[in-house]
Amino acid sequence: MKKIIFILVLIITSTSIANSYRFRDVFLGKKKIELGVSESDAEIYVNGKLVGKGTTVVTVPKNDCVTVIIKKIAYLTERIEFCNKKNMTAPPKSYYVEMKRDDSYDASIQTDIANIDIELKCNKIDKNKAWKLINQIVLTYIDVIEMTDKETGYLRTAWSLKTFTQNTIRTRIIIKEASSDPLVFKVKLISESSGRPLTSVKSDELYKEWDRVLRSYSNLISEFQARIKYSSSFLILPTIQKVLFFN
Repeated sequence: MKKIIFILVLIITSTSIANSYRFRDVFLGKKKIELGVSESDAEIYVNGKLVGKGTTVVTVPKNDCVTVIIKKIAYLTERIEFCNKKNMTAPPKSYYVEMKRDDSYDASIQTDIANIDIELKCNKIDKNKAWKLINQIVLTYIDVIEMTDKETGYLRTAWSLKTFTQNTIRTRIIIKEASSDPLVFKVKLISESSGRPLTSVKSDELYKEWDRVLRSYSNLISEFQARIKYSSSFLILPTIQKVLFFN
């Protein structure tokens, strides 16, 4: 009997506390919004503070506004503002957010070839042939070369720009001769993002290195390596034929 009474008292007390909080919120003019997100692990920030993932209750004080930002990798960031002020639309009791895929993420791949120097060993190929082949490959990806110097073995393309819903990606290729004997070049595929759409290619301060590359450049390094290797093999063949003929 005492146990039953204790449980009843606990229920009554809990209900009273909950009602008192609701009464206090009503008295203070606060509005509460039950927020739901399509992605259960999406992070929810209210005025810059992480408050939950997937679902949460957003409190909007009287005569104030709150900013809700929802983030998840591979999805577009959602930003909503709720205001609890006169002459403004009252906050809804519930709000649901259907997140959309990030088109820049889907158009790219994560890779370890971005923004690093990768050696390209040109065995058995003279510099003239190697330089011609390098230029041919570069121009199939970016057709504007900003700077080139065959003597020093330096080549840099112009930036190639692509804009997305919430991002702008700029890409360029840089080639440098690292050694003349043996002949070695270093290839660098630079990939940078601004995190906002329609960013000017000249706004260097807005871009930062991106650990992804657009899919259209994903085969660049492997193509360099394969074609240089093929050219080396092709040069060896006539030498073998000549030796066999004279023997």
